[in-house]
Amino acid sequence: MSNNHYYCIIMAGGIGSRFWPISREATPKQFLKFSKSGKSFLRLAYDRLAGTVVPPENIIVVSLTRYKEQVLEEIPELGPENLLLEPYNRNTAPCLAFAAYTLVNRDPEAVIVALPSDQVIDDYDLYRSTIATGLEYAAGHDEILTLGIVPTRPDSNFGYIQMARDPEDGKPVKVKTFTEKPDEELARVFIDSGEFLWNAGIFISGIKVLIHELETHAPEITCLWKGWEKVIGTDGERNFIDKVYGECPRTSIDYAVMEKSDRVSTIPSSFGWADIGNWESFYEYLAGVDGNGNAVSAKGKNLIQNTTGSIVYSSTGEKLIAIKGLEDYIVLDTQDILMICPRDEAKLKEFITELAMPDFKEYR
Repeated sequence: MSNNHYYCIIMAGGIGSRFWPISREATPKQFLKFSKSGKSFLRLAYDRLAGTVVPPENIIVVSLTRYKEQVLEEIPELGPENLLLEPYNRNTAPCLAFAAYTLVNRDPEAVIVALPSDQVIDDYDLYRSTIATGLEYAAGHDEILTLGIVPTRPDSNFGYIQMARDPEDGKPVKVKTFTEKPDEELARVFIDSGEFLWNAGIFISGIKVLIHELETHAPEITCLWKGWEKVIGTDGERNFIDKVYGECPRTSIDYAVMEKSDRVSTIPSSFGWADIGNWESFYEYLAGVDGNGNAVSAKGKNLIQNTTGSIVYSSTGEKLIAIKGLEDYIVLDTQDILMICPRDEAKLKEFITELAMPDFKEYR
């Protein structure tokens, strides 16, 4: 099949609330620029595939209406027909349903790779060749492929895919089970068994296969799109989408389809990968760690003494960051917020829920 039928769907509608106060409702994680190149997560996701595996005109970004200008600022060459805007965030299953029903009208023979906008990828050549292999396979098989990363350690921050058998030369393997973020002890059991891969959250499928599986396993979502083909491209398009999302449940594609379908296979993949979903993954993959195990990302000067295992971030560059005597802490300094708290994911999550209070609305 010609790669003219290959498409990429970049899911970029998340708010990234776990990274508050760096990631805010006004500027969520996908627009942040932590890479050495100075490019945002979203721009990097686009650049990795545009013009190599997928024609640039076949890359589609799905985001929220409120982020339209930010998406276009990051990817100014993106055509208006390739920016799909959701009125509300309803997670990945509604996002992919929106993209699938839109794209099938444009190209019924489309084969898509769908991926998050906030991942870190090493070894671009291997990444591209793996996706190219998946697209070629999906073009001739009625299956949904998911990329499974060969794990290097037990990690409780990632989801896991269990293979139904031992892999053979990188060929797709039927998926037996999905497990969402096990504890460290169970993750170690998974790794020792040799049957499990990290779930990269990257999916490859023919568009008709994806729609069939969505309609089979998530009819509560797909029933809302009946009649879409009659209004797409008309003045009634926006009202239709608003109505769909107003009634649509919030659910992930993993829960809605992948865990239920018998058409899911995985490609064991070895390119460097990280899902930047929490502060621990940020600590490990993005920031430079000093001799005391501190991950420091500060624009201005800093004086850090007798401090270990901590994350220190400053976005302003206008202040000296002076810290002494902390162990396993997070210190974040932005233009309008200073946050200091233990580097404990459970405690941090509980702490951040307090932002729902009306007194803190302006800081969300």
